[in-house]
Amino acid sequence: MQKTIDLTNKRALITGAGSGIGRAIALRLAEEGMKLALVGRSAEKLMRTAALTGRPLDMLVLPTDITTKRGMDDIMHIMEGHFKGLDVLVNNAGMALNCPFEQISEADFDAIMALNVKAPFRLCQRALPLLRTSECPTIINIGSVVAHDGYVNQAAYAASKHALLGLTKSLAKEVYPEGIRVHMISPGGVYTDMIAVARPDLSPEGMIQPEEVAELAAYLVSHRGGAVIDEIRLHRQAKEPF
Repeated sequence: MQKTIDLTNKRALITGAGSGIGRAIALRLAEEGMKLALVGRSAEKLMRTAALTGRPLDMLVLPTDITTKRGMDDIMHIMEGHFKGLDVLVNNAGMALNCPFEQISEADFDAIMALNVKAPFRLCQRALPLLRTSECPTIINIGSVVAHDGYVNQAAYAASKHALLGLTKSLAKEVYPEGIRVHMISPGGVYTDMIAVARPDLSPEGMIQPEEVAELAAYLVSHRGGAVIDEIRLHRQAKEPF
């Protein structure tokens, strides 16, 4: 039987919270009364997100590089010390790369895998001890339709999202008996700054809005049932989804 969770004063950590999907999720969860740790590389963008929530005193702004061990350690120490735990982890931070396969440098490939795969992997590992003390422990990984469909000049990005999907599916089954829910939202083209860089050929008309992804994330956090929902694909009928 599905039950609805009161999210008031529950604690969430959101990466990539300075813009796009991450900001939209932060604003939506703030509407539910959650306390949020906003993570990203730009303090200015994170402060803007905190201000937009209308509840800046309930926000922690944590500008850091989550691809580094120090950045990861700092985040978790602050969560333990300030919020005394964690209820929801949203792995949203990511990067795309629009590049022909033969021109992808090893440095670019390593960078995209470090942010899109290794950072969520490490955050999930570090978060699990805190989530085990929560009444509604949830992990949401933001993926992409390219985890299923390959697109021209998207080999590195597609590889990273395939890896994140595999991680999510395995982890979801592994921690399900402990009451921890792990989900991946795989949207098609979402109108964000990142997609404008990765796919400048696409028109924003008819694309998914970040708020639509945020609404789905809020539903997954606040509604808990007995099923293992390891992935949800979100897309619209279009000539060429991202």
